[in-house]
Amino acid sequence: MATLCKPDVSVPEHVITMEDTLALARSLHADHPQLPLALRLIENTGVAKRHLVRPIEETLRHPGFEDRNRTYEAEAKARVPAVVNRALDHAELRASDIDLIIYVSCTGFMMPSLTAWLINTMDFPSHTRQLPIAQLGCAAGGAAVNRAHDFCQAYPDANVLIVACEFCSLCYQPTDLGVGSLLSNGLFGDAVAAAVVRGKGGTGIALERNGSHLVPDTTDWIAYSVRATGFHFLLDKRVPGTMEPLAPALRAMAVQHGWDAAALDFYIIHAGGPRILDDLSHFLEVPPEAFRFSRATLTEYGNIASAVVLDAVRRLFDEGGVEDGATGIIAGFGPGITAEMALGRWSTDSLAGPALSARHVLTTPAHAGRESATEPVS
Repeated sequence: MATLCKPDVSVPEHVITMEDTLALARSLHADHPQLPLALRLIENTGVAKRHLVRPIEETLRHPGFEDRNRTYEAEAKARVPAVVNRALDHAELRASDIDLIIYVSCTGFMMPSLTAWLINTMDFPSHTRQLPIAQLGCAAGGAAVNRAHDFCQAYPDANVLIVACEFCSLCYQPTDLGVGSLLSNGLFGDAVAAAVVRGKGGTGIALERNGSHLVPDTTDWIAYSVRATGFHFLLDKRVPGTMEPLAPALRAMAVQHGWDAAALDFYIIHAGGPRILDDLSHFLEVPPEAFRFSRATLTEYGNIASAVVLDAVRRLFDEGGVEDGATGIIAGFGPGITAEMALGRWSTDSLAGPALSARHVLTTPAHAGRESATEPVS
């Protein structure tokens, strides 16, 4: 049975606090007619701090889409390898054991995908399959877990590496002054995450069922407007209300599996914002504490897009996991409006031998000051 092993997560070294964000909003948009509303919405996110790949002074400047995308590629190549190495270590595998790399990101563009660079640079086999996912936004973390599960069902001895690389700050657009854009400027953060789904063995979440649900006629609620200046994020004020139609979809998938979505042992939910978590808690009839991993991600890192679900899983591991056989759900939400959902049980039935070192592959000394979720610098 395919098992999602412990993820590794790293956030950049440049930090912006809630207080910094509010001060910048007041300074940059002092004459904005809806500034008080924007400030109130930012305060209500509960985001204490976020991490950025560039200092805030550079982030606020827009050097052009070409320069932004060049930065995205350079930062991805500098930061991803070390996170991949640690994820392989957690899964007790080497690069040579990986059969498929799924790369998810919605904040930059590369062709060939970073998957090709990883295969060439980190000694993954040349026959390693590649699956880049670029247009599912925040739902892509859940989608990556589900596609890894599907692959391991088709090839039971296979292992899949998932990489989520999101530099949301590189999508900052100084000319976008709608309330939704101002809110996004105070909500999103940058992060890199990686995890392995093992076809056999491993400790973690043994995946049993997955599904997807799209809320009809909501395709323009979360979207990009692609212009000469890059990706302009569009966020409709109706998005927080989508948990009412999505909660029944989670319930229905659980019922199909013979489970009660309101009575599971752990919940890994995309932390789009506090309203999302509060509403889902209400409509699923589970206590707010059930979403503590997602809330912690939101507070400490902000909304890190597709990396959220992997960070929430990492926090479940760091808490000590749960009892063998404990049931849980993973759910990511994003453009569409799309939900990517999975059900699984905690499993410690590892078939792996002694931990193997993945350190024989390339490590990148750049950005040694970054903060890793497994090796914090502060």
